[in-house]
Amino acid sequence: MDGLYARLASSLIQIIESVLIIAAAMMIFLARRKASPTSQQPSGFESLQRAFGRMARRETLSVVMVGLLVLTIRAALIPVLGIPEPHWNDEFSYLLSADTFAHGRVTNPTPPMWVHFESFHIIQQPTYMSMYPPGQGLVLAAGQRLGHPWIGQWIITALMCSALCWMLQAWFPPGWALFGGMLAVLRFGILSYWMNTYWSGALPALGGALVLGSLPRLKKYLRVRDAVLMALGLTILANTRPYEGFIFSLPVAVAMIVWMTRQSRPETKLMLRRVVLPILLVLVISGAFTGYYYYRVTGSPFRMTYQVNRGTYATAPYFLWQLPRPEPEYHDVVMRDFYRWELRQFEQNRTLRGALSRTSDKLVSIWKFYFGPLLTIPFLALPWTFRDRKMRFPLIAGAVFVAGLAVQTWTMPHYVAPATGLIYIVLIQCLRHMRLWRWRGQPIGVAFLRVIPMIAIAMVLLRVSAVAAHVQIEPAWPRGNLDRAAVVRELQHSPGEHLVIVHYGDCHDVDWEWVYNAADIDHAKVVWARDMGDEQNQELLRYFAARKIWLLNGDDSPPKLSPYTSGEPTR
Repeated sequence: MDGLYARLASSLIQIIESVLIIAAAMMIFLARRKASPTSQQPSGFESLQRAFGRMARRETLSVVMVGLLVLTIRAALIPVLGIPEPHWNDEFSYLLSADTFAHGRVTNPTPPMWVHFESFHIIQQPTYMSMYPPGQGLVLAAGQRLGHPWIGQWIITALMCSALCWMLQAWFPPGWALFGGMLAVLRFGILSYWMNTYWSGALPALGGALVLGSLPRLKKYLRVRDAVLMALGLTILANTRPYEGFIFSLPVAVAMIVWMTRQSRPETKLMLRRVVLPILLVLVISGAFTGYYYYRVTGSPFRMTYQVNRGTYATAPYFLWQLPRPEPEYHDVVMRDFYRWELRQFEQNRTLRGALSRTSDKLVSIWKFYFGPLLTIPFLALPWTFRDRKMRFPLIAGAVFVAGLAVQTWTMPHYVAPATGLIYIVLIQCLRHMRLWRWRGQPIGVAFLRVIPMIAIAMVLLRVSAVAAHVQIEPAWPRGNLDRAAVVRELQHSPGEHLVIVHYGDCHDVDWEWVYNAADIDHAKVVWARDMGDEQNQELLRYFAARKIWLLNGDDSPPKLSPYTSGEPTR
């Protein structure tokens, strides 16, 4: 019963949204049954539609307005929602790269006694750095330079929503493009984890939108700026989600080759000068910078930090066709337990029952994030969309992308981020078909089209109101490991420098990690280290003799700092 209640609680937002949809559908059908075929549309909706159309025709202003809406609304909600704290291991890893870049360094030297500081998704040798590509770290570093790493996330999410609107303008009439941009604001720009964590989701979605927005513009206008924007989008993908970005880019490359080799192609010299050379120039320059980054971090321009980390710690492979590696010798039991947990997930996929269960979990998480009940309604029109010649490329590209994801051991919503633009192209085309729906001569499709943004706005207002009223219909805001953040604040306001030695209970959650440090460990106000037993801890105590030493059990609730006493058993 407890498990059933937990699953029900985690889906409460979808349940509420479904209830609103059912209520709206009943009202639409009842109202249409009573209405005469010649009845006029409500004047209020007509006025709103005309104003919306006028705004949409000012395409640049529409793109800017979408981004400004995200910035303004989320900033206004800071008193209610707060600023997120990192929680997941990946977030701390991104923040390490942000701290490194914000201080003007490409990477960090391996710290003395690094085995005490080992943590997930971080390499300690040959240098100390995040295992992830540098894109998200640069975004958060820009935010850190502006006052807080989350500022970077706030800005890039707004730019992503603007880029989706700009992309849709190349595929649809202006009104539909702005409509899609507004849906992106309501879906991603306020309450999603892309805005309210430090994950890399908005940035690869931005890269994918730049590529998809440039493709039809290049074919139509043959402009250098569109070629540069496409290359910039590809660069973002390569430096955020390289594998998924590569799979996403393959159909784009094929489409470009087909266009450039067809009989009705533009003049070859013109195409080379305005398309091929600008794209190659940007990609070569960006590739050189990326290669230099990996050379400085791993010692080779062709060896990614991700490869170093997985080669050092992981046994479970990234792709399902690969075989597990032998287990390395771990310095700490928590590190061992994490990678054994990964291996169990991989091995689940080797059985039919496990593969079906894990695939179901992946699909449900992706559905909840991108669609939910509300945006599932337009996809009832998908059969009509298959007939549209203009949709062949997005549908084929989407199928190739899904096939590429299917062979991964893990798939989360931000893995799909490069294809966010493809999702929205198909979504808007489904909405266009849905608008034509009629029932007993009445235009119910138009009514549903109006209801969708109304329910989306209502859900945002409901969730924010619940937070303000302290009614918990979802996990509490602000998000993150608030216990760790509280300890950090306490120590930051305490005199002197501190070393916190962390140990855990027997039933520790491997995703609830405390041992993450700043880029410059020696000069950090607070240093976090693993408890490796009193004997091994002594070298740490001698090195940090000038610091106040604390012991903390990361599984206590609430966590309590206690002075570290040498000779006292800690594990």
